[in-house]
Amino acid sequence: MSIEIDILNGDASWSKVKPLFGLVWTPEELARIGNVRWANADLRVILDDADGTTACHVGIYFRDGLWNGRKVRLGGIGGVSTHPNYRKKGYAGIALGAAIQTFRHHEATDFILLVCEDHNIPFYANRGWHLFNGKLIVEQQGERVEFDVMKPMVFDLALRPREGTIDLCGLPW
Repeated sequence: MSIEIDILNGDASWSKVKPLFGLVWTPEELARIGNVRWANADLRVILDDADGTTACHVGIYFRDGLWNGRKVRLGGIGGVSTHPNYRKKGYAGIALGAAIQTFRHHEATDFILLVCEDHNIPFYANRGWHLFNGKLIVEQQGERVEFDVMKPMVFDLALRPREGTIDLCGLPW
C-alpha cells in the first residue's frame, strides 16, 4: 500500500475533496440524515492512493464550546469519507489517527467530538472513542437546538466527558 497523507487548509482543499463527497454522500444518503447545515472544516486530512486518487478524507474542526456550562476548547472530526473503491484497506483508521495526532499537537484541545450513525459506532469504539450519553446542542437555522440526527462520540484528551450537555456554540461537523 502506497499512500500520501496531507493535512491542508479546509477551504483551500475543498475542491480536492468535493468529488469524493459526491461519491460517498449520495442524494439518498443525504436525504436519510436530513436537512442539516454543517460547519466547514478548518483543516483536512487527505489520503491519496499511489495513482493520485483521493481515497479518504477526515475534516478537523477547532471550536470554543461548553460542557455543562463550562467553557472548553473542542476538537471536532467530521466528514469522514472513504472512496468506495478503497474501503476496508485501513485508510479511514490512518486518516483518523493523523487527525487525532494533529489535536495532540494543539495541546489546548480538551476533547474531540464527532457524530456518527449507529453502524459506525464499533469502528470508532475500537479506536478509543466513547459514546456521549447526554445532550448535544448545535446551531441550525439561527437557533440553538438539540442534535439527535446522529450519535455523539468523544475522544478523551484533557477531559473525559461522558454525560451532561455539550454545546458546540455553532454548526455541527
